[in-house]
Amino acid sequence: MRTHRRKPDSSVAVIDIGSNSVRLVVYEALERSLVSIFNEKALCGLGREVQSTGLLAPDAIKKALTSLRRFHALCKVMKVSRVYAIATAACRDATNGADFIARAERICRVPVEVLSGSREAHLAALGVVSSVHKPNGIVGDLGGGSLELTDVRGHRVHRGVTLPLGSLALQDASKTSLKSAERIVKEELSAVAPLKSGEGRTFYAVGGTWRALARIHIIQSGYPLRVMHGYSIPAADALDFVRRLRRLAASHTLADIEAIADARQPLLTYAALVLEYIIRIAKPKTVTFSTYGVREGLLYSMLPAAERSGDGLICAAQTLNGLMSRSAPHADELIGWTDRLVRIVKLRETEDDRRLRHAACLLSDIGWRIHPDYRGEQTLNLIMNGNFADIDHQGRTFVALAVYYRYAGLNEANRPPPMVRDLLTPALDERARILGTAFRVAYLVSAARPGVLPATHFRSSGRKLKLVFEHRLVDLVADRVGGRFKQLARLVGRSGSIVLR
Repeated sequence: MRTHRRKPDSSVAVIDIGSNSVRLVVYEALERSLVSIFNEKALCGLGREVQSTGLLAPDAIKKALTSLRRFHALCKVMKVSRVYAIATAACRDATNGADFIARAERICRVPVEVLSGSREAHLAALGVVSSVHKPNGIVGDLGGGSLELTDVRGHRVHRGVTLPLGSLALQDASKTSLKSAERIVKEELSAVAPLKSGEGRTFYAVGGTWRALARIHIIQSGYPLRVMHGYSIPAADALDFVRRLRRLAASHTLADIEAIADARQPLLTYAALVLEYIIRIAKPKTVTFSTYGVREGLLYSMLPAAERSGDGLICAAQTLNGLMSRSAPHADELIGWTDRLVRIVKLRETEDDRRLRHAACLLSDIGWRIHPDYRGEQTLNLIMNGNFADIDHQGRTFVALAVYYRYAGLNEANRPPPMVRDLLTPALDERARILGTAFRVAYLVSAARPGVLPATHFRSSGRKLKLVFEHRLVDLVADRVGGRFKQLARLVGRSGSIVLR
């Protein structure tokens, strides 16, 4: 495996001129697993009057152009290799949108693609496809000016629809009347084709205002993980939550929520209203929030087909392995070594279990530079809060705990926080303990050097599990190695012993 060394000119940026916010995101490179190295937004409100006046507001235009000047300067300072610029509903709907785009292009010095509603829906869906393992459901991208809905099944993206139900557009069209807004939402959503296929599946919520709803839910529920991407709520709970949020708005207590920016708070009610009716009409099983959307979908669409079909989680883990481990090739050998262990002890694995185990192998040595007393704690936090996708919160916790147990062991005094363990079923926690203990054996035997693990072999006879060392490794055998292997064998219901060949 090659180590990952970034070329100075590998970064890529997307300037996203939305109906509510104007944003610059700079990514380390155009690759399967995107890593943002800079992210800044300005809440300009370009679309706040488009429904009533047909125009982008003059003060919003001024604020947006000022932000674009800064973004262009930032791209120059950061020596960004490639810059892409897109604009969405407000700019395509406003009669002065073309003039604004011309001015924006002169500032940014790149073409600005004004996305059609269908292309915006497609790119938002691709953002979810790129960041959710085998998605199956309806992608809903709520911006300031529009709502896009698209059915996705794995890598298959159906044709989407766009509706004038963005938070700013709805606020404008209803003249801030929630009763009028509810009537508009009900009429617009009642006959939307993608929603008819949503029953029992997942609704993927994309967009900053829906992420704000998720942030409130995380805080109020005491959920231990603050990672927004992949945060899932049973649809029934989500429905209760958005209805409660609307009651808070009616009693004018919504402004007391400090976790949300002041400029976005007035839009929460409209976002909650749209989500409520989507749940009522589509009847999904789960609502899952995605931080990946149009921008990431745009870059994903530019990748070669072979890269698009790659596993985003494994790609991210390979990158971290190359950057942070002592020996990147050793992780590949560890994958093969644990493959053989699983096969010999007949540990049942699904396809997803296997990919999570492989990801854990790739991340198993990223904490080696940390002080020994804190390796478990720090790697747990790093993986739990890591900037990677294609993994849900339960999978993230499993990988993190497997590596935690590798460093901290299974001593009761070193148990991870209960709130973290509670994110897993007891069976998955036990599987993480087994894998972490296997890592402890492997690293004690190999000292993280390649070429050692392939010279050790598992043998099983009845309830006995043996670790066989080739003759050239005889001097690596010691009581400590035997003790750790016996602990591993006990976890899989066997007695363990070391054998020299």
